Amino acid sequence: MPIPPAVLRLTATAAGLLLTTTTTTTAALATTAAPAVVAATAGPATAATGASAAVPPHTATARAATVRAATDTAGQVTWSAPLSTRGRYVVDAQGDRFRLKGANWDGAQGSWTGTGSAADPANHHAGQDSHGIPLGLDRAPLTQLLDDFHRLGINTIRLPFSGEMIHSTAPVPDSAVAANPRLRGRTPLEVYDAVVGALSRSGFAVVLNNHTHTSRWCCGIDGNERWNSGQSTARWADDWVFMARRYASVPRVVGADLYNEVRRDVLDDPNWGLGDDHDWYGAAQLAADRILTEGNPRLLIVIEGINWTGVPVDGLPHGRPVLTPAGTLSHTLVDPRKLVYSAHFYGYTGPHHSGATGIGETHDPRYQDLSPTELGAALDDEAFFVEEGGRHHTAPVWVSEFGIGANETDPAARAWFGTVVDYFAEHDADFAFWPLVGFEGHDDWALLRYDSAGHRSGILDPGDWRSTAWQRLMTAPGRTGPVASVPLWRMLSTDHGDAVASLRVRGTGDWDPGAFKAACPDGTRLAGLGHTGGRGLCTDAGAGDLRAADARQTVVTDERYVPAGGDWASGYTKYQCPAGEFLIGYSLRGARVSAALCAPARAGLAGAGRTVWFDRSDNRPADAAGGDFAYGAHKGQCGTVEYAAGVAFTARVGSGPGPAALLCRALP
Repeated sequence: MPIPPAVLRLTATAAGLLLTTTTTTTAALATTAAPAVVAATAGPATAATGASAAVPPHTATARAATVRAATDTAGQVTWSAPLSTRGRYVVDAQGDRFRLKGANWDGAQGSWTGTGSAADPANHHAGQDSHGIPLGLDRAPLTQLLDDFHRLGINTIRLPFSGEMIHSTAPVPDSAVAANPRLRGRTPLEVYDAVVGALSRSGFAVVLNNHTHTSRWCCGIDGNERWNSGQSTARWADDWVFMARRYASVPRVVGADLYNEVRRDVLDDPNWGLGDDHDWYGAAQLAADRILTEGNPRLLIVIEGINWTGVPVDGLPHGRPVLTPAGTLSHTLVDPRKLVYSAHFYGYTGPHHSGATGIGETHDPRYQDLSPTELGAALDDEAFFVEEGGRHHTAPVWVSEFGIGANETDPAARAWFGTVVDYFAEHDADFAFWPLVGFEGHDDWALLRYDSAGHRSGILDPGDWRSTAWQRLMTAPGRTGPVASVPLWRMLSTDHGDAVASLRVRGTGDWDPGAFKAACPDGTRLAGLGHTGGRGLCTDAGAGDLRAADARQTVVTDERYVPAGGDWASGYTKYQCPAGEFLIGYSLRGARVSAALCAPARAGLAGAGRTVWFDRSDNRPADAAGGDFAYGAHKGQCGTVEYAAGVAFTARVGSGPGPAALLCRALP
């Protein structure tokens, strides 16, 4: 989210980072714990005010049936929930492209700036006290707000919330919902319920976004730097399961955006894959698994890149990794077609610029200082490379925040906005503007601003200089209609624990106690392995779901299934699948292969086999499908028209005990 230029954007000041040892604490969270399953309590509906009906209670099993949108006051809604992905595209339940053309309706994440009394609106961002609920409910009925949103042409609402909002038991002041009187007496969460329900009924796709932990304005040294700032990772994941379950029966709640702008605190950087308490990669994987298995399997999982690491001082390492780390370590979910990556871009930040002004500002260029060619290269390198097809990291990229103010006069900033909009239009990008709603005379960044009487102004008005670029973006041609299925490639990583992405395998229990285990997502098979590091590659290329319908699987820990005369890796230990089965997983004890996991095929498996050695060099198909899934290690991979039927290794002194060869056989 944007920070006023006078406020240091991300890491306060360099002096603060180097000298401060403690941060100012924010208001204490309410002590009410979120139960594992809860029915929403939005209260009675009132059509006259646009207030939502109560969200219906749900069971622990989320509704899996496809829900077809109905005609409403905005006209015919033409998309169907749930959403999933095919390659770089988000698609609806019918397989049609659904481009996330959205905006951020903020407020429920909090607005207090962290200084002065929280009761004084002057101490809230842009002088707007949100009272911990979406902005504007004091100024216009929900029905009016939703009608105005439709006029913008958007189809998706990113709806931020704070952890504090979930647990708050105090009702919002009557003045905070003055234009929606039936919301009086409700807690912030109950108001959030009403908004979610109304958005869904009106045809909008709703992406829930855990923006902050405390209800304090983001995004500096504010106690909200990481998902586990001021709380445990387990508590954060518990809250996500709570929210996923709470809205599981609301049909157009389509996504869970896990955390906003993960960044450095005073002392420590977040990282991507180190396995410690600051590992955003691992935390996102954990929360995603829990949401999809305990909360709501219909949701897209939105994982944002790392927003900032390092100390913003000339000469010291610092910058915005964004999604760059996903190129070598990407996420594999239990439903691999639910992953969406996201990134934020503002003109006043840069590839190595925090957005700070004054003390703490470095001499690195901001995005608005870059030429169109340089800006395009930065966007590609930091985010949009993820959309390249046929890679382990291939996924849609959602720019879930970008924006600029209507009162902006800096020529460089204005030029950047036009250039970045052109890039999004030309690349058919998914996007969400920040913010959607603001108060007239307070936040000129908002697409729509409302005065105290509910009169609207903003980007729909001819005098708003942003409107030309906005209309260009909203009307730019893009992919529509059916999106064909494409082969899926996904990475397995046992760097710090198990990587069992198959729900069917999980259902069988611990198949190799004490070992680090990896298993491909259901519907895919093992295609490649790294000689060191424990990485694997899964795919459904060439065969789709190869596995038989029954639950059988075979754990192979010796050479009993190697037929007489079939020594395909002489001198090496060979874990080979039984006839008619194929590799779906593996396990390691340290670096040594511990077991191979095999599953029966739905039809007979035959065909000639070949040995693919990779203990001394890479041995992969010429097309390099799947990409570099074991960066820095030798790796071997079967072809797209093959399946893996065995893995060989050696325990000889002086040799690496990791996988050394694969038995690859032709698909039927």
